[in-house]
Amino acid sequence: MRVSYEWLKSMVDLPQDPQDLVREFVRTGTEVESVERVGAEITGVVTSQVLEKVPHPNSDHMYVCKMDVGSHNVDEDGNPVPLQVVCGAQNFEQGDKTVTALVGATLPGGVKIKKGKLRGIESLGMNCSSRELGLDDDHSGIMILPKDAPVGVDFLEWRGLTDTVIDCEITPNRPDCLSMLGMATEVSAMLDEDVHAELPSIAEESADAGRTADLVDVTIDDPSLCPRYTARVVRNVKIGPSPEWLARRVMAAGSRPINNVVDVTNYVMYLTGQPLHAFDLGKLSERDGKRHIVVRAAREGESIVTLDGQERDLTPDMAVITDDGRTPVALAGVMGGQNSEIDEGTVDVLLESASFEKGHISRTSRNLDLMSEASIRYERQVDTARCADVSNIAAALFEACCGAQVCEGMVDEYPVPALPATIKLRPDRVRALCGAPIQTSFMAQRLRRLGCQVSEGEGEHDPMTVVAPTNRHDLTREIDLVEEVLRLWGEGDVEPTLPAARNHAGGLSVEQRRTRKICATLRSAGLSETSTYNFADPRDLERLGMPERGKGIPVKILHPLVADQGEMRRDMIPGLLRSVAYNKDHGVQNVHLYELGRVFFGHEGKSQPDEPTYVAGVMSGRWADDAWNKKYANLDFYDAKGVVETLLEALRITKVRFRVADPDEYPWLQPGRAAEVLAQGELLGWVGNIHPRALGNFGIDDPVVAFELSEAPLLRLAQDELPYQEVPTLPGVKIDLALVVDESMSYEQVSQRIRSAGGKLLASVELFDVYRDEKRVGAGKKSMAFSLEYRAADHTLSSEEVERAHNKLVTKVIKSTGGEVRG
Repeated sequence: MRVSYEWLKSMVDLPQDPQDLVREFVRTGTEVESVERVGAEITGVVTSQVLEKVPHPNSDHMYVCKMDVGSHNVDEDGNPVPLQVVCGAQNFEQGDKTVTALVGATLPGGVKIKKGKLRGIESLGMNCSSRELGLDDDHSGIMILPKDAPVGVDFLEWRGLTDTVIDCEITPNRPDCLSMLGMATEVSAMLDEDVHAELPSIAEESADAGRTADLVDVTIDDPSLCPRYTARVVRNVKIGPSPEWLARRVMAAGSRPINNVVDVTNYVMYLTGQPLHAFDLGKLSERDGKRHIVVRAAREGESIVTLDGQERDLTPDMAVITDDGRTPVALAGVMGGQNSEIDEGTVDVLLESASFEKGHISRTSRNLDLMSEASIRYERQVDTARCADVSNIAAALFEACCGAQVCEGMVDEYPVPALPATIKLRPDRVRALCGAPIQTSFMAQRLRRLGCQVSEGEGEHDPMTVVAPTNRHDLTREIDLVEEVLRLWGEGDVEPTLPAARNHAGGLSVEQRRTRKICATLRSAGLSETSTYNFADPRDLERLGMPERGKGIPVKILHPLVADQGEMRRDMIPGLLRSVAYNKDHGVQNVHLYELGRVFFGHEGKSQPDEPTYVAGVMSGRWADDAWNKKYANLDFYDAKGVVETLLEALRITKVRFRVADPDEYPWLQPGRAAEVLAQGELLGWVGNIHPRALGNFGIDDPVVAFELSEAPLLRLAQDELPYQEVPTLPGVKIDLALVVDESMSYEQVSQRIRSAGGKLLASVELFDVYRDEKRVGAGKKSMAFSLEYRAADHTLSSEEVERAHNKLVTKVIKSTGGEVRG
């Protein structure tokens, strides 16, 4: 809802600064989307007068003019002098008053006026048309101002175009605020000010024009579609431009002025919130001396060409206004038809002011993809009780702005009268629910400001009876009034208090604490949290090279917003790779991201998919850009593995090991640079380099290392505490062991066999060298050197004990690995 500050100020006293009103809107629950100053893009434009008009010596259609712009052009002594302007318009004469943009002025669209020469003659400004000023589409010539217009004053201020427009976001439950009167009422309650709106009234209902009831009758087939329909006739309408004040207010509300008839209906809608429609009475068929309006449901196969020139097929759940029950002439509450529109030949007008059932209007607008200012208000429900009053306001404006004669009376079909809600309000209940010392007098006063009729009790604690206004359909219960009182009193002024409770301990659950620790650990490791779309491209897994086994069946989206988001994601890595590609394309070379989120696995015969949670990360580039005193290496597999190890250590998960990933099982990872992550014999996930083929499918040229772990086993295996182990006080014995094994043997396999063979005395195993040489070690062989430490918990080991344990270990390891001890 665009709220004109100047228009609103004419109905209720406002603060001098519009920002003060904006703060009050926000305080009381009305969001403000923007605040704009009308005409802010126009500067340096003044009223002027043509003092001299001489034909251009080098042109057959331009003139050299001397323009009086007052003190905006002066000589060396500071005295006003005429301004020379070359003008090509043909519609002005010497002595006319017009509008001139000075050198340095700005016009709509970013146009800036500069000093220049036209056909060799210097021009120091520009005489403007109304289209060049953004006022309308007329560019037939420059603007000609009234003879009494002042000269040399700011055009915007003189024309009253220095308004401020506040664009408010109105929630669906507040259709009363989709009007200037409704906003004035709201501001009245916010600021505790009186509303002093002066509404136009009909000067005279003309007997010569006839009685509306003799010219029109109305039939409502189904009151559930149309609770009320009023019709008025105004005759001898003179179509033409709207008065300046009317056009200005229609523009401030967001519409383009068209002609006085259309502008009146738009103005009254913006003023009252009640949409109107004007039919050309002469285009409706006549029977028995009358036009017959029938409101009914559309019939199968019917169609209508609406005012936007589109032919629209109708269905039986749509309401239509018809000419004598036969031809649809309007889509009820949405848009009129071309076959009855107002045009330059219109003489007599049938004015509709009606109420339609909001559900039907909403479905019609949605099904036809046709939204209008009228449908927006009807689908939120208009004030049925005020249809006749609004019709009278519009008729008065037709009389004043269109020179029309208003026929006597109106036709008012009102089969379902709107009854206001009567509500009992207990002041003590208000104070108890709000937790604030709100005075009973404040409640009564502010509710009256909102249009309620309030009957107070005798004392501060006595209940009051409140009759809600018919335009507040959201006020039906006591709690609705409590909410109104509280928001006007100020939720921010309520003193915070702890709720009364016994034996309730707040805090995070174990799973929540562990989930937060996962995120905190990854952030501390240098990764930034991100959130990618849950929607995915159906080809994501194929692009990645990830098989579908174990991923369930895709969960399809019935009406995807875009083609490449047609199903719910089954893996998180594609989304993260897109984030890497986006960052790389925008110049960010070092990318370290992680995400904790759900994936979706559908199953045949099940109505709901599985939604397991995973934590995944991607890393590319380096940890940081090089500095003068430090160089950083490119991130590789071991950096990602280190992040995973840091995470598992923070969660205190024990018995962690990494197993070489089978390339056939992990085709999206580079062979030899990928590993499965296990803990206590359970598979947690994987870590490795993304295959270059997969990176190319996502538009990435640089290497990327990634990991993906299932959250469920992480939370289940995590521990808050570890068993205490005393610091060793007895010395250990270190012995180096070099084993020659087949190239296919991995570190994980060899170290596991060493630990298994070492028994209780083996305290630690550490690989410190890998050596390959065909002559000294053998083809297809490698030497792996380990540092072994032996220690007993209860005594100092003797050399015999160590030798015996070590020999036993060597024998078992040689046998299990097929290797030999390197001499």
